[in-house]
Amino acid sequence: MSLDVGAVQAAQVTLNSLVQNVLYASGTVGALLVVVGLLMIDAGTARRKNLFNSTIEKTLGFFLGFATYYVVGFGLWAGQYYIMEGGTMMDSVRDWWIGGSLTNALAHETDPAVFPGLNTFQIFIFFLATFAGIINVLFHFSVSERMKASAYFVTCVVAAVVSSALSWATWGSVGPLTNMGFHDFFGVGFVYLFPAGMALVFTLMMSPRPGMMEEHPRVSAYLAPSIGLCAPGLLLIFAGLPMVILSCLFFFDPEALAVSVTMANTSVGIALNNYALVWAGGAITGLILAYKSGNYAYTLLGPLAGYVAGASGFDVYLPWQAFIVGLAAPLVSFMVYEFTLKRGIDEHKLFPLFIGAGSFGLIMLGIFKAGTPRGGYFGIEEGAYAFQHGEISLVMQLVGIVACLGTGVVTALILSVIFKATIGLETNEEDQINGLDKKIWDLEPDVVTHADNN
Repeated sequence: MSLDVGAVQAAQVTLNSLVQNVLYASGTVGALLVVVGLLMIDAGTARRKNLFNSTIEKTLGFFLGFATYYVVGFGLWAGQYYIMEGGTMMDSVRDWWIGGSLTNALAHETDPAVFPGLNTFQIFIFFLATFAGIINVLFHFSVSERMKASAYFVTCVVAAVVSSALSWATWGSVGPLTNMGFHDFFGVGFVYLFPAGMALVFTLMMSPRPGMMEEHPRVSAYLAPSIGLCAPGLLLIFAGLPMVILSCLFFFDPEALAVSVTMANTSVGIALNNYALVWAGGAITGLILAYKSGNYAYTLLGPLAGYVAGASGFDVYLPWQAFIVGLAAPLVSFMVYEFTLKRGIDEHKLFPLFIGAGSFGLIMLGIFKAGTPRGGYFGIEEGAYAFQHGEISLVMQLVGIVACLGTGVVTALILSVIFKATIGLETNEEDQINGLDKKIWDLEPDVVTHADNN
């Protein structure tokens, strides 16, 4: 296909549009760094005999969610803007599925009257597809080393579709819950609470891993191979997320006026400083908890808890408010962690971080920033989608928490019934003891620890 320079749609390929393209592409790079950081944390904490299998399942689960999003997910999320313009969800899906006309259009050949800023929207598919994959990686932390691979992979595909529909309702500026007042700048609801809701079901349906919660006749202790690897993984996540924050902003004239994805009044500097301070606050409280309890887990949970709690409000918090939220969040995670530990529940990541700190952050946002205008779309002055017509409210924050967790719970309940009737859900105990690396891949660790008595 030759290029007809005379037919180029100049408005689609301006220098200003290129800057935005680069900005949103950098957000995708940041999200991929988060994936690497998560895999490093997994490599440091999975049992040595399951190390390769755990990492490769997360990696394959990421790409299953990623590819599924390209097939149909973006069309679901973008449907909110089609509905705003008088179209339908199916119109959006037809345009933006993997074979859709806009997914496959060249921006410089597309009339801006048909779709302005096409390059940016196409890059956004890549950006959000990465998060569809991240959801599966996060979910795997709760079922790692005990859920059957086949069941996990089916869940990855289903989760990508369901979370995409959930993002339509809860993340953006004109989705149903967002337009009614639910505020979630960073996608805490559909990225964190949704997989935590699935984990609530699947974790409680499976037995604890041998040696994890109590001494086992053949596994005297559950030993992680390299906890030290988790700290670089944590910092890699910290380094990648500022670029993701930039991709959660919309930019309008004059030049580069920033508003958040929820259409709240914000600025680049405020959003990034809020991000920095929730990490710092969480790290400080996590440090105190770790040294007071002697439990290394809080050195990692602390900064992550601060981040997750603050993420929903990076755009609207004042820095001092973000710091307070970051300081308090690890205390909530501590309570959830200790609650699950005392009851022998084998889930120490998603429950304290997402159900605990994530829900706490959404609630604090409803308290600190109640009445803050947001929602609608820039330039619309009246009607159901008028710019900033909605306000943050505590009631809608609670509704959003229930909706996101509930969607995860219902999804997992349906899948669990299907799995138990067909392929099965849980890897048998013998294979868990011997190690899934050996069972599936015929790989054995180079070191046998004193916890492996068999």
